Amino acid sequence: MRISQLSVASGVPIPTIKYYLREGLLPQGEQTGATRAEYGQAHLRRLRLIRALLEVGRLPVASIAKIVAAVEDESTPVHRMLGTAHYALASPAASDPGDQEQRAARERVDRLIDDLGWRITPDAPTRDELAQVLVRLAQLGRPAGEDDLRHYADVIMRLVAEREIGKVPMDGPRETAVESLVIGTVLYGKVFDVLRRLAHESESARLLEGRPAPPVRRTSRPERAG
Repeated sequence: MRISQLSVASGVPIPTIKYYLREGLLPQGEQTGATRAEYGQAHLRRLRLIRALLEVGRLPVASIAKIVAAVEDESTPVHRMLGTAHYALASPAASDPGDQEQRAARERVDRLIDDLGWRITPDAPTRDELAQVLVRLAQLGRPAGEDDLRHYADVIMRLVAEREIGKVPMDGPRETAVESLVIGTVLYGKVFDVLRRLAHESESARLLEGRPAPPVRRTSRPERAG
């Protein structure tokens, strides 16, 4: 298909496709003339993957470029390639070595991972990401207890093993594996989040609908002197 047809099929404007080509996010088409190239289904799949990363994952182009580079580097083992995609999807967490709360939370995360027997690299950005969330929960007066974390971890591991990683085609094309991982991590992650919010609304309605609203507490103003 020509670039105009690729644009229609993918929903991506031609100038954006040309930008992806310049940045190396999209492989060049097969040249059939001085100013003409043909594109195939692989280009269409790559564009759909990029759109998912941009629009749902909210990833910057630089992070997407890292994922694409790992996909195209045949010397990169599949596990490392998938790890590159995972770490690119992680939200950056500010880590201050002098922050005692952050350091204590990071130590909690490290212990939790060890106790669960999960094989996570020591420098995984997700460790600091989780630690930062734990700090914020504690500061808001809603600290996450060990039982809470383990319960969430058990549920999530079953979900990942049975519904996500278990469906990644490890023996197929490299890009298909990353695409499947992105679908599981980003898109189904969004499904999980939305379903959870729907469940919150439903449970709130079951427990609270029809009850009178609690009275608003008004703080008394100090009397003015004189």
